[in-house]
Amino acid sequence: MKNAHDILLRPIITERSNDLQELDPPAYVFEVARDANKIEIKNAVEKIFKVSVKKVTVMNYDGKRKRLGQHAGKRRSWKKAIVSLAESGQRIDFFENV
Repeated sequence: MKNAHDILLRPIITERSNDLQELDPPAYVFEVARDANKIEIKNAVEKIFKVSVKKVTVMNYDGKRKRLGQHAGKRRSWKKAIVSLAESGQRIDFFENV
């Protein structure tokens, strides 16, 4: 079994993700491990943040090809998850000590 902190890599803080947090009930966006499935993501969020999760939506992003002169490279591929909470009273506070 995977560790919950190995599944959730980092929160994604953008203008759109902040708008999702304002919904009722709120939704949060995370970068997750590429081999994680929806059930593992749900269990990791519930374990780390002690909230109940209603829905998990995942998106896979392929790395873009980039060039610098003659040298060609590729950015890394990654996976994003949008986690909707079940109840409107629950919140996840990323910046609680700032």
